[in-house]
Amino acid sequence: MRLVSRSEWIAQPPNEELVDLTLPSNRVIIAHTATEDCNTQASCVYRVRFIQTFHMESRGWDDIGYNFLVGGDGSAYEGRGWDKVGAHTKGFNVDSICIAFIGTFVKTTPPERQLLAAKKLIEWGLELGKLSKNYRLYGHRQLMPTESPGAALYQIIKTWSHWSEDPL
Repeated sequence: MRLVSRSEWIAQPPNEELVDLTLPSNRVIIAHTATEDCNTQASCVYRVRFIQTFHMESRGWDDIGYNFLVGGDGSAYEGRGWDKVGAHTKGFNVDSICIAFIGTFVKTTPPERQLLAAKKLIEWGLELGKLSKNYRLYGHRQLMPTESPGAALYQIIKTWSHWSEDPL
């Protein structure tokens, strides 16, 4: 898995200083971006930059809301990263890392390399000590009223280790 840094995707700087996340995080939240998907680094960079602009200009957030995004190109894109509180799941941001799949996965499943990128990112978080060894994995929809991460992706992540049916 390749991690594309903020400088590599030419991220805008945050509008304000972001809050530090208390580590290790106890939750991993899987979301989808509800946008078109991407399958090349160029198209994924375009999508990530578009999402950041939307989050900052339309939502009024200080930065892109997700900690990481994974693309159909098999790369992970650094959003707020491991160390900053995200703006993805109101009420659960302070104790979680959110990984957003670029695309809409209501009926379509993500390509295998996108799924693998997310799994490798989680493994890396464990190795770095950024995720608790007994973290719980959730679909975005379990913690707030949303279709995210899409029905097709939700069925897949329910088979992953650490998936939890209990949202607390």
